[in-house]
Amino acid sequence: MTTSTVTTPVSAQTSGKSAAPDPARQRLRRRLAQWGFVAPAVAFMLLFFGYPLVRNIVMSFQHYTPKTFFTGEAPFNGTDNWSSVFQDVLFGKALWHTLVFTAGSLLGQFCIGLALAVFFNRRFPLNGVLRSLILLPWLVPMVVSGIVWRRILDQDTGVLNTFLDTLGLGGSTPWLTSPDMALLSVILVNIWIGIPFNMVILYGGLQEIPKELYEASALDGASAWRTFRSITLPMLKPVITVVLVLGFMSTVKILDLILALTDGGPADATQTLGTLTYQNSFVELDFGAGAVVGNVLILVSAVFAVFYLRANRTEGK
Repeated sequence: MTTSTVTTPVSAQTSGKSAAPDPARQRLRRRLAQWGFVAPAVAFMLLFFGYPLVRNIVMSFQHYTPKTFFTGEAPFNGTDNWSSVFQDVLFGKALWHTLVFTAGSLLGQFCIGLALAVFFNRRFPLNGVLRSLILLPWLVPMVVSGIVWRRILDQDTGVLNTFLDTLGLGGSTPWLTSPDMALLSVILVNIWIGIPFNMVILYGGLQEIPKELYEASALDGASAWRTFRSITLPMLKPVITVVLVLGFMSTVKILDLILALTDGGPADATQTLGTLTYQNSFVELDFGAGAVVGNVLILVSAVFAVFYLRANRTEGK
């Protein structure tokens, strides 16, 4: 009796198994997919932010006039635009007014917005209705708000002076026509406009704070101020960072509100970097000088954002 041994070829055993995927090829596909999602955002940023920024920087070194739109000629003049802007007394005043206007607006908007957020964080009747009504100043276009407040603050026929006169407190205050009062008036109007934004963002941050922390604080006998200082403010720190940075970015470049209220006057008392950019570019038609002031404004915003975020990151560590 003979026995036969059947030998299965190795190739036949392995033919049914699929080849192992190449890790390098998988990483390449994953990286291409990631860039595919990011590419539209990058293209949008380069087209609508990168190109205008580079073009504005180049324009600040050119003699750019209305004639350039017809001839296409904008010869480079070195740092002449920068020198003329920095030597202008109005630039120094505008820079100072911008800092005062921004600091005053941020302080008022944040403090009042935080107070209202804490107030509405508790339950009481008509809470939602009142919060909705407070949002109205934020929903109205800024130009419309400026025009309305210009009528309210008018020295002769304004509602505010009429009301003060009725109370016997004097009704002839030159809110917008006095160099000493105009900047303060513009700051107060901007605070009124920005309070709802601060309140909404801070209110949302308060809603995320665990209630157990407040219950533990109450059991320990901590006062309301101690609870606010030790629990509320530290837990709100990320939200406060967002509010202040976004508020700074939107406030430092405000143009329409000031134009509607004072048009930069009286006697340049409310002239800021934003209004000076507008005046140089579209009133005096000196686009090179306007580009210089615009670049300074961008630089101020970038420096603030970098330093503030870095300081917050360092404290967080």
